[in-house]
Amino acid sequence: MPDLTHGDDVAAVNSLRSAVMRLSRRLKHQRVDESLSPTEMSVLGTLARCGTATPGELARKEHVQPPSMTRIVALLEAKGLVRLEAHPDDRRQKVVTQTERAEAMLAESRKKRNAWLASLVDDLDEDEWAKLREAAPVLEKLAHL
Repeated sequence: MPDLTHGDDVAAVNSLRSAVMRLSRRLKHQRVDESLSPTEMSVLGTLARCGTATPGELARKEHVQPPSMTRIVALLEAKGLVRLEAHPDDRRQKVVTQTERAEAMLAESRKKRNAWLASLVDDLDEDEWAKLREAAPVLEKLAHL
């Protein structure tokens, strides 16, 4: 556990936070479809990772209020990126499923972002790239805590 009273740990946490935030912002600008908001893209990404979900489940995973998620799902449905279907166990609820169009758009978006990130990695030396490869699973773990 980092000792946030120790100067080196404070500096490392601060540097990590700042770098992750800047890199995240820059990655968000590498979009295929500029008509989608970052939140809409995030919802599509959640559906891609987790599969079909109710709007309530999506709201919890995306940390938004259910009425906001209802609006987001309606926008995505109008754009042909998700469809609403009857819940298999509870006919009072709907489940949200991404469409093939959304899957293709997400694949193209990942491809564009990966290419952009790879172009940055080209500027690293072999030692830096090796350290980054080692850090990737740790950053993935942090992202899911």
